[in-house]
Amino acid sequence: MCAFASLRLCVRLLKQWAKALLVILALALVACASPGANDDNPSDRPIRVVATTGMVGDLVRNIGGERVSVETLMGPGVDPHLYKASAGDVIRLQEADIIFYNGLHLEAAMGDVLERMQGRVRAVAVTAGIPREALLPSEEYENLYDPHVWFDVTLWKQAAEYVRDALIDLDPSGAPIYRANADAYLRQLDELHAYALEQSATIPAERRVLITAHDAFRYFGRAYGFEVRGLQGISTATEAGAADVQSLAEFIVARRIPAIFVETSVPQRAIEAVQAAVRARGFEVTIGGELFSDALGSPDAPEGTYIGMVRHNVDTIVNALR
Repeated sequence: MCAFASLRLCVRLLKQWAKALLVILALALVACASPGANDDNPSDRPIRVVATTGMVGDLVRNIGGERVSVETLMGPGVDPHLYKASAGDVIRLQEADIIFYNGLHLEAAMGDVLERMQGRVRAVAVTAGIPREALLPSEEYENLYDPHVWFDVTLWKQAAEYVRDALIDLDPSGAPIYRANADAYLRQLDELHAYALEQSATIPAERRVLITAHDAFRYFGRAYGFEVRGLQGISTATEAGAADVQSLAEFIVARRIPAIFVETSVPQRAIEAVQAAVRARGFEVTIGGELFSDALGSPDAPEGTYIGMVRHNVDTIVNALR
């Protein structure tokens, strides 16, 4: 049995080393490639865009329209905090005309790959268009900011404007299309923001307490009037401990919180542990539903778009707490 377990461990390590070696080789090819390899005229064909997350990819599609061909690296349910680029991802990034990523260290495990792309492929952090004073500081890491800006629709509007300007800079001949698409999309975001405000206001102020698996909703709380608690911190790189579970359970019982929420990109067992700890204290808290935090839903579902995802979250939170 011990020998079999050791063999399984060796096989797993060999697979990890093989994946790492492939990424290193791909990065080496990127380093050898001459800068400006994708400097042909993009107005003659769709612009090749690689986006890291679903939210960023959806933003570029809405503004770029038919002038862009967008490939997203991270699909539904994928945690961008932990995502590591594969060798195939490195090649896709190298072949792009422009890369759009969230920034603010959301794609922390991809940082080295994105850094190596600088100077070879245009790489744009969509959050670079948001003034630093509008960002929330990280509660875990000094001199860093909370990257989950998309949960404040007004901040995501600024990201949309930054994407528009980046596409115009890359493809000036498409400027009228990018501006028209951006204007139409910004109006939709205004309607979405008004909807979130209106629905949130239907919950009594003392019941506007949002408890989730990790601390991804601080911008949502600030924008729409919720007190927000996450079992884990801003990043999911470190797991919550027993003390974190017990502390959150005590808070829920003391405040008589009726519902807590799971997230599509974070394992559900952590929130279930909180629910069990609350029950052990003689109080019952329900799981109010599943929220989309760091990833969109399936492309064929309403939650597969940014607007659909936000509306789903708002409706789920309001129905559970109201």
